[in-house]
Amino acid sequence: MIIKEASNALLYQSMNLVVVYTVAIVVILIWIGAGRNPLMALVEIGRELLRSYKFTLIIIGMFSILALNKYELQIEEKMRLTADYTGFIFGLEGHFVRMVQELFYAPWLTPVIVFFYIFMLQAVLAASLGVYLLDKNRVILYATCYTIILTYAIAIPFYLYFPVNEVWSYAPAGVRFVMLDVFPKFEQEYRPLSGLNNCFPSLHTAISVSMALLAYRSGNRRWMVISTISAVIIVFGIFYLGIHWLTDMIGGTLLAVLSTAIAVPLAKLTLRSGEQGLRVRGRVTNTR
Repeated sequence: MIIKEASNALLYQSMNLVVVYTVAIVVILIWIGAGRNPLMALVEIGRELLRSYKFTLIIIGMFSILALNKYELQIEEKMRLTADYTGFIFGLEGHFVRMVQELFYAPWLTPVIVFFYIFMLQAVLAASLGVYLLDKNRVILYATCYTIILTYAIAIPFYLYFPVNEVWSYAPAGVRFVMLDVFPKFEQEYRPLSGLNNCFPSLHTAISVSMALLAYRSGNRRWMVISTISAVIIVFGIFYLGIHWLTDMIGGTLLAVLSTAIAVPLAKLTLRSGEQGLRVRGRVTNTR
């Protein structure tokens, strides 16, 4: 018990430490998923940025939408929006989350779920880029970036205009916030990054399911297994921890399917137009 509490305190002491551990996990995941030196991913992304200005624009777009999501809470505060659809969602599904939590709760399982919820979402997301860079799978690399952009671009308006509070914070739901058993400082450290009413659709579901769907398209079997296991545990974890409603999960899953369905053809189109441009320039050069 003492060892477990000490390890939890070390892992979740601050968000700075969470970032450091996440980077370490990303390195390990790239090494396992690609079977190559993960540091080579830095070389490959440099080459891709130099090779394609379109990839540079996509990366800028991806980080811009992530920055917008970070400041969404401040935007919401300035807009002084007061809508709350939590009661409506509770009326739709009742005590589903409480039943899941009561059925599966176990002290030994909680640290595992929290680890996947806190670390694996962003670790698998970042590692996916590294794996596809090392696999030289440009279609899925570009599709991953497009998926992130689309997912956040679609989700943010819902957070602004269709706010739904987390399940544990809605008293009639009768759900406990299990996260605090392992990460007592969650509200102080993590909450500024994730608003209490940013529930629908579930980004944890959308991102984790998207990474699994893209991994299946990539043909990398090891990465399929890793991303699928991570997605399953994270989706289960949003209920186990008492954070998301079933409606949030369904919305997140639909968002993942929609985003990846658009992102893959968009990536192919981007690469095809780039290759056509290179061929045209090559012919012009050869005629001189």
